[in-house]
Amino acid sequence: MRIEQTRKLHAAGILPVPAPTQDVEALGARLDALRLGFAAESLTDLLTAAVKENQSFAAFLDSLLRLELERQEERRVTQAIRISHLPTGPTISNFDFAFQPSVSRSQIETLGTCQWIRDGGSLLLQGPPGVGKTHLVVALAVRAIETGFSVSFYRVDELLHQLKQDAELSPTRLKHRKYMSSNLMVLDEFGTEPLNREEASLLFRVVNYRYAKNSSMAITTNKGIAHWPSVLANDEVLAGAILDRLLHNATVLNIQGQSYRLKELDAQLRAAAVSHDGVGQGLEHAESTGSETID
Repeated sequence: MRIEQTRKLHAAGILPVPAPTQDVEALGARLDALRLGFAAESLTDLLTAAVKENQSFAAFLDSLLRLELERQEERRVTQAIRISHLPTGPTISNFDFAFQPSVSRSQIETLGTCQWIRDGGSLLLQGPPGVGKTHLVVALAVRAIETGFSVSFYRVDELLHQLKQDAELSPTRLKHRKYMSSNLMVLDEFGTEPLNREEASLLFRVVNYRYAKNSSMAITTNKGIAHWPSVLANDEVLAGAILDRLLHNATVLNIQGQSYRLKELDAQLRAAAVSHDGVGQGLEHAESTGSETID
């Protein structure tokens, strides 16, 4: 409703004019009516702080609005991560760059600016299992959500299941699927299992559509590019068509190094060995003490 129409309705007595108030509960209700729920919840605390600190009206209003904006942004990010189906936990800050020196921190931070998504580029992370490919791609996807991009995350088997269900959909309906419409589509664990011809063709349809729309993809794989035909139904023509679209304007990270999983397993085994030695030494000490007592 335009403001002119609202004023006419107020003048005619059709819409009641809100009366001025200094009642905190009433002010909170008005904030709720404006869908500023976080500000409404914190109004009393912020008013108390404003009085104690002798804030100006402008400073109080700024603190109220900043709180609302911050909480709304936190809620947006949380909901977007949930909708994307991204795993929770991995971030750029908790990636162990010291353990994986083949990964450049500066390059990851540059990717974290999300300029490659703005440019419609793609990202390919390849390397053996356990070197942190999924951690990095999830961390960059979370950064993309924080920056304002929509993200969808799929493991290969999940995407293929969805593609088979949608195989008969018209292009008009298909384009609204998350794997088509999101700004960034993440495909994890490509190459673990070979695809048959139908599955490879369905994957090509996604890659081709997103390439035409200048929409970004990020793929983790344990297969080098030369081995992709063996994954894609041994069809070199189809594999070439997919790679041609993926690698155009793409960043390729070739991650080599030790497996994080093996590192964690080694740490657990070492801890267990230390614990076992400690118990053994304790038993030996107890037996020695006991024998001296008996003597």
